[in-house]
Amino acid sequence: MLLVLRVSIAAFMMVHGYQKLQGILAGGEIQFGDPIGVGAPLSLYLTVFAEFFCSILLLLGLATRLALIPLIITMLVAVLIVHAPDGFDKKELGLHFLAVYLFLLVSGPGKYSLDRVIVRSSGRRRR
Repeated sequence: MLLVLRVSIAAFMMVHGYQKLQGILAGGEIQFGDPIGVGAPLSLYLTVFAEFFCSILLLLGLATRLALIPLIITMLVAVLIVHAPDGFDKKELGLHFLAVYLFLLVSGPGKYSLDRVIVRSSGRRRR
């Protein structure tokens, strides 16, 4: 079941990141918020890194817990800063992603992941 949860949540988030990545690759003026005060371009690049590239790692189960950190931070920024003045209906999706990411951070990637393959091939056994 962890495989289904991990792969589906990664695929759902990749859609959001891919749309933003397409905007970057198309060029033109960057119109993105600056919720943490680092500038709109850097905010966009950090968001794309988390939503697209970290989601790929999550999908593969590779460096899973490390990949979840930027995703968790991105969802915290979305819920607590970007949508802070909004009602629950605007925060709900971000909270769903955040809840799953926190669960996966605690549970780990599961039996069917590249992390597990790497651990097994290195000779270390996990309990």
